[in-house]
Amino acid sequence: MWQGIVGHDDIVERFRLTLESGRLASTYLFVGPPGVGKRRFALEFARSLLCLESPEAALDPCGRCESCGMIAAGNHPDLDVVGLPKDKSTLPIDLFIGDLEHRNQEGLCHRLGMRPFFGRRKVAVVDDADYFSVASANCLLKTLEEPPASALLILIGTSPSRQLPTIRSRSQIVRFRPLEMESVAEILVQSGVVEDRETASRVAALSEGSLDRAKELADSALWGFRDQLFGMLQKPRFDSVRAARAIQAFVDDAGKEASQKRERLRVVLGFALEYYRSQLRAIPESADQFLAALDSSLAASEHIGRNANVGLVIQWWCESISKCRMPTVGRAAISPGTAS
Repeated sequence: MWQGIVGHDDIVERFRLTLESGRLASTYLFVGPPGVGKRRFALEFARSLLCLESPEAALDPCGRCESCGMIAAGNHPDLDVVGLPKDKSTLPIDLFIGDLEHRNQEGLCHRLGMRPFFGRRKVAVVDDADYFSVASANCLLKTLEEPPASALLILIGTSPSRQLPTIRSRSQIVRFRPLEMESVAEILVQSGVVEDRETASRVAALSEGSLDRAKELADSALWGFRDQLFGMLQKPRFDSVRAARAIQAFVDDAGKEASQKRERLRVVLGFALEYYRSQLRAIPESADQFLAALDSSLAASEHIGRNANVGLVIQWWCESISKCRMPTVGRAAISPGTAS
């Protein structure tokens, strides 16, 4: 386990070999499910490369030098980290080339082109790379095509397909796998997110290898609503109006912030995906109906990821599901409250 990060030792070894051979690329795109440690890996990788005492290829930062100290304090002049602002649906161009009054005099691209303060290299990490707009991606073009000799750019996303061609074609892709269920359960218990191993295992089984999702699922209120949702989905005639009201009320309970409501709805849609996948396995002769419901649920999740209006997404999804003619499903097909 490298630097306390579970599940990605094989990626560490590949980077060690790359550094030993002197073939480190200028731009890497980290992709994989959310909550598997991509961002933490990127920051630990940067800390290793910027350490003043340890050789780069060792990927073993000393933790004592001035560089390691500044990274721990969050103020290293050679490390730049940007991400999607809470009030934005795409990465704004100001992050990369400065605001209107300081175009090309500020921003990540400007800072990455400067000489390293400590003489080794500059490292920039762009979180939420799924949310590049065409304009913000174009801001990176010159940096991607003519990277400074001492610069390393790490982009963090979920899938190559969500990246614009200008980004994808100029990056070395590093794929991060979902975490093992046992690892997720262990982390939940050790971090105190859940109190007992049985609950941790149940949550981990539905987490899809994502620690972020597992922490969301540890909320007991979610499990109660999961049972309620499954009950509505099991009925041969899905009552879209009643379901929309129930989902809206549950989503509103998440908090006043739009981001909290979007996150709650994303979890609800995740439950629906879990349900329909289980039914697809249990009743394969009705595959067309379940696949249509899965498509609608995935589309609704995509809309939420793009900051669509929560209420409108709920209404659209419920109406879409009501048009899928489902077979009568017995309670034994899936057991609410347990991992399926």
